[in-house]
Amino acid sequence: MKFSHKIALSLMFAGSFVSAQQTETYTNELGTYQKGMTLYANQQYAAALQEFNKIEPTDDHGLLASNLAYYKASSAVRLDNAGGDRLMEDFVRDFPQSNKRKIAYLSVGNFYFENSNYRDAKNWYDKVDQSILNYQNQDEFYFNYAYTLFKTNYPELSQSYFERVRNSQKYGAQAKYYIGYMAYESDNYEDANEMFDQAKRDGVSGRNMSYFQSDMNFKLGKFEKAIAQGKEQLDRSNAMERSQLNKIIGESYFNLEQYNEAIPYLKEYRGERGKWNNTDYYQLGFAYFKAQEYDNAISEFNKIIDGNDFVAQNAYYHLAKSYLKVEKKTQALNAFKNASEMDFDKKIKKDAMLNYAKLSYEIGNNYLPVPKVLQNYLKAYPTSEEADQIGELLIDSYITSKQYDQAVQMLEGNNSFDDKKAYQKVTYLYAIELYKANEYKRAQEMFQKSLSQRIDQELIARATFWNAEVDYLFNNYNEALIGYKEFKQMESASQLSDIYDKIDYNIAYTYFKLKKYNLAAEAFDDFAKKVNSNATKYDAYVRLGDSYFAEGSYWPAMESYNKAIAMNAYRSDYAFFQKAYSYGFVDKNDRKIEELKSFLKKYPKSIYYDDALYHLANTYSSVSEEEKAISYYQRLIKNYPKSPYYARSLSKQGLINYNRENYQAALKDLKRLVDEYPNSKEARQAVQTVRLIYIDLGQTEVYATWVKNLDFVDVEDSDIDMATYEAAENKFLENETNAAIKGFKKYLVQFPNGLNSLNANFYLAQLLFDEGQKDESIQYYKNVVEAGSSEFTEEALRKLSQIYLTQEDYKLATETLKRLEKEANFTQNIVFAQSNLMKALYEQKQYQETIRYADLILGLNDVDQDAKADAHIFTARSAIKLENEAKAKEAYSEVEKLASGRLKAEALYYSAYFKHEDGLYQESNKVVEDITKNYSRYRTYAVKAFYLMAKNYHQLDDAYQASYILENIIKNFSDQFPDLAEEAQQKLNEIKAEEAKTNSSIKVEDNPSVEETED
Repeated sequence: MKFSHKIALSLMFAGSFVSAQQTETYTNELGTYQKGMTLYANQQYAAALQEFNKIEPTDDHGLLASNLAYYKASSAVRLDNAGGDRLMEDFVRDFPQSNKRKIAYLSVGNFYFENSNYRDAKNWYDKVDQSILNYQNQDEFYFNYAYTLFKTNYPELSQSYFERVRNSQKYGAQAKYYIGYMAYESDNYEDANEMFDQAKRDGVSGRNMSYFQSDMNFKLGKFEKAIAQGKEQLDRSNAMERSQLNKIIGESYFNLEQYNEAIPYLKEYRGERGKWNNTDYYQLGFAYFKAQEYDNAISEFNKIIDGNDFVAQNAYYHLAKSYLKVEKKTQALNAFKNASEMDFDKKIKKDAMLNYAKLSYEIGNNYLPVPKVLQNYLKAYPTSEEADQIGELLIDSYITSKQYDQAVQMLEGNNSFDDKKAYQKVTYLYAIELYKANEYKRAQEMFQKSLSQRIDQELIARATFWNAEVDYLFNNYNEALIGYKEFKQMESASQLSDIYDKIDYNIAYTYFKLKKYNLAAEAFDDFAKKVNSNATKYDAYVRLGDSYFAEGSYWPAMESYNKAIAMNAYRSDYAFFQKAYSYGFVDKNDRKIEELKSFLKKYPKSIYYDDALYHLANTYSSVSEEEKAISYYQRLIKNYPKSPYYARSLSKQGLINYNRENYQAALKDLKRLVDEYPNSKEARQAVQTVRLIYIDLGQTEVYATWVKNLDFVDVEDSDIDMATYEAAENKFLENETNAAIKGFKKYLVQFPNGLNSLNANFYLAQLLFDEGQKDESIQYYKNVVEAGSSEFTEEALRKLSQIYLTQEDYKLATETLKRLEKEANFTQNIVFAQSNLMKALYEQKQYQETIRYADLILGLNDVDQDAKADAHIFTARSAIKLENEAKAKEAYSEVEKLASGRLKAEALYYSAYFKHEDGLYQESNKVVEDITKNYSRYRTYAVKAFYLMAKNYHQLDDAYQASYILENIIKNFSDQFPDLAEEAQQKLNEIKAEEAKTNSSIKVEDNPSVEETED
């Protein structure tokens, strides 16, 4: 095919035109490309990318295209554009022949490396083909990649790349530093030190280097070097490093036993995240201990709470030693106990247990009885050098801890400690304690056990005296007399002034009870001559008068009564009455009348007022002044319906009217007597007099009708009545108790309203009471009380109230005691009634009334110390219930002065409590220590005081003591005192939460009960 010439020419021009156009386009692209490269070189990646995007290379696989693809991807990566990573991957795939393909991954990796984005740097470095690296960029890649691996936590691979450049002139020094640091982190301190030294020689001067080397030398035990390097770095370090360097330097001095030098550095340590741990506190505390700064040592050691490891055991042991140095023995006891309960260091455990045992003996123990603590040591270390010493303390601890019951058991049942002298003393002291607790039967058993070991002469004398006292209380007067006389004849007795000075008084009273009045008078007289003026001397004069009176020696009796009356400090109404009454026996009725009338004026509130009225009336009757007699009988009948003289006054008045032939008045009096007191002797006499009156009136049929309605009158059975009663009474007088009980019961079955039913009911009740059959005695006492006033009423009321109190039937007790208070003739029974009304009303929550009765008791002149202590204690308890703390505080203060035993423990507890409330925490703890030493057997107050001590320590910033006590309350007393243990747990959680803020070793557990409440 032939072409036309014109066509060929046209094609030629067309081709020339295209070529020119392409040249122009290429030139423009090249300019844009160069502009983009300039911007790229100046790190203006966004502008560069704009320029690169303007170029559309004609050759998709040419040089320009490959360069554009690379720089576009590189710019996008550097701009962190989405898809930048994909663009770079596309470049590597699409341009396998490009020389930039070899450095693409390395370039991106270097970019991320330079910007400290080590995670992304690693991703790109991992893709680098290391075989294509040249000499220039190979070391740079190895170092950068090593450091990237180091920062992204690939230490082993990192070290292998650092090793490749450790001899590089440019990177070698830094590589050695990081190789050293990784060895340091791996606890390979020898290699680390070598690398750090080489790095230093090669010119690396990083501020951490000396810190690391100091720490490594410390860990290698090269403490002098650690100190030197630490001090070298200290001033150049930041706050965190400075804290750690102080710790390293301080611990290095500590390990070199240079404790004074260690202290300032240990103090400057700031802990991990602002918290110390138990080891930190231990080291500073021990350094203070060695420097003999014991208060500072305590301050550090006691921050270690709830510890249970070798460090804690050491800390608690040295804490205890520090407390001993500053005379804080209670705190030392707790710390020794804590250390003795850990097994990490056997030597410390043994010595701590020994000190714990010795301190328990010295100051008491709230956790266990002291003998038990000592026994535990002997059981754990039976062959120790201290075993004999602890054995001796064990014997004596029975006495100092007042654990007498356990002591007696141990001494009787353990041959290893069968010390007769200790047994004699312990049984005596136990007997005294039982005696004071009114447990007389058990007390006498112990007195007799003490007397079985006749070693200590003073103890023999004392036990003999108190054994006689128990016999006296049991009405065994003959045995009591033997004991008193035996005591008086003992050589050592005269040295025991507290009891010897009253021995004649006791002997006199025993003769008096045996109705040997002449001997009683001699003894009372002897006693009164020896003793100074006091209540006992006053009583001796009164009883001397009574003894003479009983013997019929009325003038000496009156003389003795006058001596009592002359002692103006004492209420002498009884002595005055007896003196007045005695004039009648020496035919001085005019003087008797004068004295009785004087008595009525002087003692209008005396309990003997009705006695005086009755005997004044009788005296007027005996001198035939019947009108005056009747006027005094009338006063008594009107004003004293509960008087034992009431029935007698009706009887006497009736007889006067009968003798004066005033029959209707006589019948009125006598029938009233029979109606109101049917079981009295006076009633039976009245029936006979009524019979005579009706005979005189010629009205026997009226009498017969009247007498038929009286169920206690059966003339035909009167002989059988008397015979049956007398049979029982004879057994009673012969002390044949069982036979007497059987006889009186038989009598009352046959004659429930018989002539002697009142006596039978009373004697039967007394016998049953004394035999311990108190419940059965109640009905018989009630029969006596319901029969009206008699010579037995007062005692029956007393015994009934005692039974109701024992049964805790406070309502019935109160009713009975109020009647006793009103009707009693004997002062001691009035005091008994008021004292027990106070107690019964307290139990019934009548607190104001309780205080009123307490005040009555405290207002009495001759009340004994125990009664006063009771009055104060019930005032205090009631005041607490009424939230009157000021009154309670005052009352407990008085109890503390007067009481012993349980009441003393209670008073001391409240003393500690009030001091705590007043912020006197040290003083409060002193009182708790007294309770611990002397009254720990009263667990209620001992444990409550123990909890109070924990609260005191918390307030005194002694977290260790507070938490340890609380833990032991929870551990040892949860069953006995669950409410207190729960409160202790809450307080313990509170303390631990506080301390955990500064001590990382303390783990705070959630309290489920608290969470439950909050929900």
